Amino acid sequence: MATQTAAIMQGDHHIEIGEIPRPVPGPDDVLIRVGANSICGSDLHYWHEGKIGSAVVSGAFTPGHEFAGTVVEGSGEAHGLPDGTLVAVDPAQPCGHCFWCHEGNHHLCPNMIFVGAPPYAGAMAQYIAVPASTVYPVPEGFTAAQAALLEPLGVAMHALDLAKLRPGTNLAILGAGTIGLYVLMLARISGALTLSVIDPLAYRREKALELGATAVYPDVPSYLAAVQHTPTRGADVVVEATTSPLGPRHATEAVRIGGKVILVGIPDGDEFTLTGSQVRRKGLTIKLSRRMGDIYPRAIEFVRSGRIDVTAIVTHTLPLSQVRPAFEMLADYQDHAIKVVLEP
Repeated sequence: MATQTAAIMQGDHHIEIGEIPRPVPGPDDVLIRVGANSICGSDLHYWHEGKIGSAVVSGAFTPGHEFAGTVVEGSGEAHGLPDGTLVAVDPAQPCGHCFWCHEGNHHLCPNMIFVGAPPYAGAMAQYIAVPASTVYPVPEGFTAAQAALLEPLGVAMHALDLAKLRPGTNLAILGAGTIGLYVLMLARISGALTLSVIDPLAYRREKALELGATAVYPDVPSYLAAVQHTPTRGADVVVEATTSPLGPRHATEAVRIGGKVILVGIPDGDEFTLTGSQVRRKGLTIKLSRRMGDIYPRAIEFVRSGRIDVTAIVTHTLPLSQVRPAFEMLADYQDHAIKVVLEP
């Protein structure tokens, strides 16, 4: 059996380079030579905790769901994809038959196969086979890194879709990681009046200012002190994109009475709490964001048109052989890391 080099995770804080079987595409699949795979916050949860909810790393597992590459070995011919076509890939494979799929909420499908979420192998490898229906050819001039980063950009777009952001909105973003910064970039061109970013790390606040934040703060009390004399004394909309179990509570503190909170972050430990009296007395609308809907065509156009530079948050590009140092760097906030792209 042919093998390939891949990242192999076996529980928390255990990842190394090894050999796994090279995939053989089925009749509805295309074989992709992976050109770029960026590390997501959910990958770090598997690294830290060995699981996210019921998705548990119970054996040798290859992570990676933010990826792109080129079609190879004639596998795309039947699908109009000649060899060498650079494609982005939606890692979500809904069943298409359940109630939620028929309702148009494919991203909520409980029967979902999601590439790079255990037990389904991901793309931190040389090759991956995926259904042709999940493949999106990208325009000429795209790089593999740009195509890979369409996935987290889509997650940020879905969060703002839920927010129904209106021109003139005062927006606050908790967390200046990948999703928080993409929300910032999208909101800036979507009519937000003020864009406040709250993050305890100075280098991430500096990046937020570079990308268009109108103000940055190290914590919610600092933000509230700055807006206490404004009419609303809080943000119209808060997007929470942290890993902290306290993030949702902080978001409900930062939002105004009658405001809206969008929870995007995955909390460490898989639990968070809210202060009941606060969210009730404020009459808040709280929505939880789950991956994304059919967003890839929009995300591609945002990048193609130059409205969004998805690579603006990439701080490091490393070979796949450096996967362990890359995870350690992100997990420990070393070297001002924000987004790391791996190249097999």
